[in-house]
Amino acid sequence: MSFFEKQIRIKTFKIKKHYKEGEDIMVTTVRKKNVGIDLTEGSILKALIVFAVPIVITNLIQQLYSLVDLMVIGKYVGNIGSIGVNTGGEVADLIMPVASGLAAGGQIYISQLTGAKQYEEIKKAISTMLTFMLGCATVLALLSIFFCDPVLNWLNCPSEALEQARSYMIICALGFPFIFGYNAICSILRSMGESKRPLIFIVIAAIINIVFDILLVAVFNLHAMGTAVATVLSQVASCMAAFIYLEKKKETFGFELKLSSLKIEKESLIVILKLGVPQICRSLLVRSGILYVNKNANGYGQIVSTTNGIGNKIQKLLDVFVSGVDTAAATMIGQNLGAQKVTRAGKVVMYTLACSLVCAAGASAVCLLAPKLVFGLFSADNAVIEMGTIYLKFLCIHFFSSAVTGSFQAMVTGSGFVTLGFAIGILDGVVCKIGLSYIFETVMHMGYIGLFLGVATSRIIPSFINIGYYFSGKWKTRKLLTKKTV
Repeated sequence: MSFFEKQIRIKTFKIKKHYKEGEDIMVTTVRKKNVGIDLTEGSILKALIVFAVPIVITNLIQQLYSLVDLMVIGKYVGNIGSIGVNTGGEVADLIMPVASGLAAGGQIYISQLTGAKQYEEIKKAISTMLTFMLGCATVLALLSIFFCDPVLNWLNCPSEALEQARSYMIICALGFPFIFGYNAICSILRSMGESKRPLIFIVIAAIINIVFDILLVAVFNLHAMGTAVATVLSQVASCMAAFIYLEKKKETFGFELKLSSLKIEKESLIVILKLGVPQICRSLLVRSGILYVNKNANGYGQIVSTTNGIGNKIQKLLDVFVSGVDTAAATMIGQNLGAQKVTRAGKVVMYTLACSLVCAAGASAVCLLAPKLVFGLFSADNAVIEMGTIYLKFLCIHFFSSAVTGSFQAMVTGSGFVTLGFAIGILDGVVCKIGLSYIFETVMHMGYIGLFLGVATSRIIPSFINIGYYFSGKWKTRKLLTKKTV
């Protein structure tokens, strides 16, 4: 080989190497530019607020248009319609933790992968999560329809509201695949630091829900059935909007929405299930405690049942501020741990606690200063409104205990400590919520007031467990999910 041939080969190799390095840099830049914000750099408080605010607004809108169902039913149908929607919606409320739990598991996994910049693993996780969640949703929808009547009978649904509860439950079950699809895509976006797009999706859903709620219930007088149809249509819209965005940005995600791409990778599924199943169990245990309270509340008659149902809705509405900040914090912690920024991850918890306590104070102020106004939005019954003022006073305890619990539990979730998360779920949902409610209601003979108090105080003990884990510092030495260990 001549000298000139050697020089040509050397130069050709350098050009190819330079091109390849430039291509890698370009791909990395495009990925970071087009999806979300980097939660591992800059001011912690600013990043937390910028990331959390869209999540809070998204959850708030979601709860608001859920409350529109109750408001429209309460004003145009009355207590029977409200009971029908509340009782018929219990299964949908029970299914939601499955969707959110699996999505949360995938979100924490992908957030750590994002921090570690393992893009090929992200692609596998996205495909696995979407495929598995859509399959689960289909099965759960069929089971809900088939076991509709036995479930409503177990919930002690009043006979006069049974027909409306049945129609509401069956129609809502048809929306399960869209709920799961929406949750999956939104968790993917949030894990990469993108929280604004899910807000747009939910705004679309809210508009559709409100318009059809008023049209089908107030105009066409379809009662609970109309509310259910409006809810499902809104779920279809938000899910379709999410899928369209995923397809539009397929180069960025490294994932194309087609049947051949929808497949399950064993390793990704194992990690997602190890993270998601305990989240589901924890949520279901908490929900089972609420079902226990709701079932007992139904046994006290229409006034207590209606008050409890409306109170639950208000609690969910005001909880979105604290839970939104906590969700953002868990993702932020996951990214920072994935990027090996342990100290920064620890500081996120303290900033989260400060923000959560501010949210709790605001929610408590609303409950204490304007209780009749708040309950009056959902019922014209004076007896319900008067009882509601008592319910809202107890909620203040719940808001502050949730602020503390959620802030420190963000580290448990973000670090992927599923065993502790599951234990806390049992403590919260069964030992405390059911146990305290039983003690206050039955042992201390407080009746329905004991039920309200049991729910309000159920998160106090779990808060000490989460605080203890954080200050133990053991999360600093946990192996990351990106290393295939949970």
